[in-house]
Amino acid sequence: MKTMKITAMLLALILMALCICGPAFSADGESITVTDMIGREVTVTPGSYQRVVCIGAGALRMYSYIGDVTLLSGVEDIDNTSLAERPKMFDAVARPYILAFGEEFTALPSCGVGGPNAQAAEAEKILSCDPDIVISEYEDTEKEDALQEQLGIPVITLKSGPSGVFDENFYGTLRLLGVIFGAEEKAETLVNFIQSEREAISARTSDIPEDEKPSVYICGLGNWGTTNHLMTAQNYISFNVANVKNAVTDLSNPGIQPIEAEKFAAIGEDMDIMIMDAAAVKNIKPLYAEDPTMFDTCKAWQNGEVYLEMAYNAYYTNYETALINTWFIAKTVYPDRFEDIDMTAKTNEVTQAFFGKDLADQIAAAPSSFGGYGKIDTALFFN
Repeated sequence: MKTMKITAMLLALILMALCICGPAFSADGESITVTDMIGREVTVTPGSYQRVVCIGAGALRMYSYIGDVTLLSGVEDIDNTSLAERPKMFDAVARPYILAFGEEFTALPSCGVGGPNAQAAEAEKILSCDPDIVISEYEDTEKEDALQEQLGIPVITLKSGPSGVFDENFYGTLRLLGVIFGAEEKAETLVNFIQSEREAISARTSDIPEDEKPSVYICGLGNWGTTNHLMTAQNYISFNVANVKNAVTDLSNPGIQPIEAEKFAAIGEDMDIMIMDAAAVKNIKPLYAEDPTMFDTCKAWQNGEVYLEMAYNAYYTNYETALINTWFIAKTVYPDRFEDIDMTAKTNEVTQAFFGKDLADQIAAAPSSFGGYGKIDTALFFN
């Protein structure tokens, strides 16, 4: 009898300790420690989360590749197109995650304003959405730790890296989301798809001699907002993957940056092909109206070799669009090697892999897509 009383007391003490310290396991599985993409160690319980909030540029987009959007309990205003008062600077650009799931987003309460002008998490709004996990793209360790302590739930920080859709950090983000939300197979399938697409593009172009490659200029690349024909990149990842010869070779750094008008004019005579990001057209048109001579030294412009790729930067990178753009660039520069590639079919193939939906027609229909991929008739397009 005495032994039974002692045993009962021990059980009571164990239960009390569990209530105070929290369980090591949940009903859905074991709690584990993961390292997020900025090196923070966070305890999570994979597959257990039912109320998710995503904050910061790109977080909701990346979650939508792997996670279940029906688990979202709030959304930033910039991603809720039903709101009258919200950041609207990207509305004309095709953001495929909005095209795929915008209807679901409009039904959710606000977890913050979002957008490039909102550079801090809004804890009170996040708490009002009652999430059990936060997926973040605010890459500041101290602030993320402070937010996690304030909210009392896991805050997981994502990251993509300088090579975007082809970056190992992006693959790491997809796999991390897969672990947290019990979708490892889905994440690995998407990573494998991206890597196989990269290999397929490179394989078709790897044997082209350097002296047979056209000189190609990329312009209008997004860099904290829309830009113009003078914004380019010396180390453009899509060019690297497709083995494209960049017209720009001697810039101060490899990333996206502006060049002087004089520099543009100087390289223009050797510029065989110009590829323009669609988001920059709205800025280039008025400049051309003011000065119709600004492309006079550009061989590609004079020869009608100007092409439009879809805007891949809009509230951070549209990773699926960046992949599709790489196919378009390869097809544009080396048409004989990509005769079998239809851009509408390829776009749908990629958006199916990322979202499970055909989105080519919707992407092309966006105001800043100007009908989709193709050659620009400069005589009509800019007049």
